[in-house]
Amino acid sequence: MNQNRDEAMACVRGLLRYIGEDEDREGLKETPRRVIDAMLEHFKGYQDDPEEHLLKTFEEVEGYDEIVLVSDIDIHSHCEHHLVPFVGRAHVAYIPNGKVVGLSKLARVVDGYAKRLQVQEKLTMQIAQAIERVLNPAGVAVIIQCQHFCMCHRGVHKPNSWTTTSKLTGAFLNNASSRSELFQLIEMNRSLS
Repeated sequence: MNQNRDEAMACVRGLLRYIGEDEDREGLKETPRRVIDAMLEHFKGYQDDPEEHLLKTFEEVEGYDEIVLVSDIDIHSHCEHHLVPFVGRAHVAYIPNGKVVGLSKLARVVDGYAKRLQVQEKLTMQIAQAIERVLNPAGVAVIIQCQHFCMCHRGVHKPNSWTTTSKLTGAFLNNASSRSELFQLIEMNRSLS
């Protein structure tokens, strides 16, 4: 691991030289180490199996079979095309089919996939598919809204743009009233914050 870390820090020093910096100046001497430490934090999702967070469930819920929604889950990820951040929020819902999962586990699933190099569309699908596979609910909804620094602060420079992606399955896809209730709940949660 140390050899790989040393190689990674050498790459950062090379990038600093490439952009015209003096890698030995006082403010940059510790930058390679800091960059590698930050990368390990930003991309800790590679060390995580998000589906494992969903394995512990609870069945003593009095037959609860309506929407469970955790909204406004912070997302901090990185675009796999430019290695720059995209940030925003996720709304994750499911309709239980006999069992529920701890609410924090939904946020952990989001983080497990977000803390990798990503595109928002793939991130949306991965979260929904994990919940679908492990919980086998009557429906899953994942809606993600993010600002992409690769679009806001470089390229076309559109800092006020937001990208929204969604994946709906089961009752959320096939039942208009379930879908409508979901969007009403998300809006209601927004008015509370």
